[in-house]
Amino acid sequence: MQKIRVGIIGFGLSGAVFHAPFITTIEGFELAKVVTSSNAARVQKLYPTVQVVGDAAQVINDPAIDLVVIGTPNTFHHSLAKQALAVGKHVVVEKPFVNTLAEAEDLIKIAEENKRVLSVYQNRRWDGDFLTVKNVLAEGLLGEINTFESHFDRFRPDVGERWREQPLAGSGIWYDLGAHLIDQALQLFGLPQTVFADIMAQRQNSKTIDYFHAILGYANLRVILHSGSILKEPGPRFQIHGSKGSFIKHGLDPQEDALKGGMLPGAAGWGKDRPDLYAKIFTGIGGLNLSGTIETLPGSYENYYKGILQAITEGTPAPVTAQEAANVIKIIELGILSSQEQRVVIFE
Repeated sequence: MQKIRVGIIGFGLSGAVFHAPFITTIEGFELAKVVTSSNAARVQKLYPTVQVVGDAAQVINDPAIDLVVIGTPNTFHHSLAKQALAVGKHVVVEKPFVNTLAEAEDLIKIAEENKRVLSVYQNRRWDGDFLTVKNVLAEGLLGEINTFESHFDRFRPDVGERWREQPLAGSGIWYDLGAHLIDQALQLFGLPQTVFADIMAQRQNSKTIDYFHAILGYANLRVILHSGSILKEPGPRFQIHGSKGSFIKHGLDPQEDALKGGMLPGAAGWGKDRPDLYAKIFTGIGGLNLSGTIETLPGSYENYYKGILQAITEGTPAPVTAQEAANVIKIIELGILSSQEQRVVIFE
């Protein structure tokens, strides 16, 4: 089978940690080019046969490139994806998809016109804890869910110099971490009826959003999504309460730290959670209160790129469709509106 030749635009955290390790280890892909202005030496050290270029046009306009992966700051997502789709490339965009719903709809239209795969890297659908949550809910172990709470707690009290902490379009944790939590919620429960959010810059001298508390409203269910930057001791990652019991999970999926440490997908222990972080489930039968431990399913970020390969070569749906990613952006926008106007907003 002819390999899918890939060009990555941007080799910061996104390109280097979350994309290149999978593209270079999954059979069927070939990493051909990387665009970077400051990390050329790092690319050449890790991938000596990959061509390093300084201009995105050298990837987008290269007829030998089949798939363009966009790992740049959010302000460039729309323009680069639009250029790549227009010349017939398949495109993967780092989350968040784009900065506005209008930009998302524009890219969806162009991808459909050009019959190209357009997908967004919502990798945390393949977090081990989230896969475990999906399994628990699918098996009905908690009964009818009434409260679902998902946290991404951090302790970063000092404001940094990274672009995500600068006052740019799409900066801040509502776009960054919020995109993950919203996407996971939509995968479990579908589109909400209402959105209510409190979004703010909480740290002293913060230039962008570093705190959010959002509630997605469903009929008899409330989905609470929360993140902050001044939490020295994080609480549970997931708290789920239903008519038959409760599920509590601490700790974060280990794949990000493993990738940062140089581990490659498929290595021994890949995606495995620590036993002390396995979830606790609490239920009751016949008046007895029971509790137990649920082993975390292994995380598998590699399945995203396996799905991309299949979508390109076999025409199957992308593992994350552009429309699913657009729904996330719509909720992000509604959350901003809700916070600004201090009211519940209807999701139409």
